[in-house]
Amino acid sequence: MKFVVVPDSFKGTLSSAEICETVKSSIEKEMPEASVTTVPIADGGEGSADAFLSISGGEKVYVKVPGPLFDETKAFYALSSDGKTAVIEMAACAGLPLVENRKKPLETTTYGVGQLINDAARKGAKRIILCLGGSATNEAGCGAACACGVEFFNKKGEKFVPVGRTLSEIERIDRSNLFNYLKGIEFITMCDVKNTMFGPGGASQVFGPQKGASKDDIALLEKGIIHLCKKVKSDLGTDISYIEGSGAAGGMGGGTVAFFGSVLKPGIDTLLDFADFDSIIKDADYIITGEGRIDGQSIRGKVISGVAARAKKQNVPVIVLAGGALDKEIERMYDLGVTGVFTINRLAEDFKKSAPKSAENLAFTVKNIIKLIKTKERI
Repeated sequence: MKFVVVPDSFKGTLSSAEICETVKSSIEKEMPEASVTTVPIADGGEGSADAFLSISGGEKVYVKVPGPLFDETKAFYALSSDGKTAVIEMAACAGLPLVENRKKPLETTTYGVGQLINDAARKGAKRIILCLGGSATNEAGCGAACACGVEFFNKKGEKFVPVGRTLSEIERIDRSNLFNYLKGIEFITMCDVKNTMFGPGGASQVFGPQKGASKDDIALLEKGIIHLCKKVKSDLGTDISYIEGSGAAGGMGGGTVAFFGSVLKPGIDTLLDFADFDSIIKDADYIITGEGRIDGQSIRGKVISGVAARAKKQNVPVIVLAGGALDKEIERMYDLGVTGVFTINRLAEDFKKSAPKSAENLAFTVKNIIKLIKTKERI
């Protein structure tokens, strides 16, 4: 019997790799003759670089670059073993954890992301995959663009590096000086949201509050994003206003399209393609996947929905494990191709109490699932 284990991380408790190892060990204890293939995965945000390295091999490259508030930080990206693909998590140098109690979405920058792009390109990467999520920024990737040679001018004709507060000061955008070594590179941007640049479902209004933006800040950021979109359309000939996913990471989704000619893709699909997942599950009997919390987002471009959609095409049963709560929307998962959903928590207790026991609870849950499968096989 073949099992394929392909979970997202249980944020705050277990990484995808740790879940894979725990599930694999539990299966093999109950069913020693089973074949277990593990695929540590992520949805395009935190953990994506590690997921790529587990699939392709390679190394983490560390570089000192400006952080979200222009202070130096040690960031990283993943470089595949053949040196041709680089995977950059924008949160590595522009993420919320880096600002801690200094949330300033009017002032934060993605400039460091651009420097990671430059370093990867100079090392010979021919494909750069940008992973969006967890950003502290709301400047549509203008900082990253500046670091790569794109120029922004104000009304006085002065060049400057736009941040959220100064997007409305952009008078002209010139992409002609994008560094030559970047022009032949394939850019792919991974994002797991469908938000557009502005409006009620846009970058500023939806994600601004979690980045520390007040109502007045959100109004200013919204005005700036709208202004930027107009300038991108007039100066670069690209309308990024309503592209699904363009509002990810403070509008950086749209910025990567405008400034780097990137293609926006759901993170999970990019990773599954990279892992050749469709071939892996061809002869599988069961797929085990999961996330920390199962809710409405789980059925809209996250790991579970991506895995289930592919499993459904090959008629492979999908078992979902939840690290925490189960939202009422899980009913919709069954239409996606999910066979059953199980929470690993054995007691109704606060997360602070259950978190340290996550690995133990996970192993216990898998043990019981495998016992059930073994009983079914004997019937």
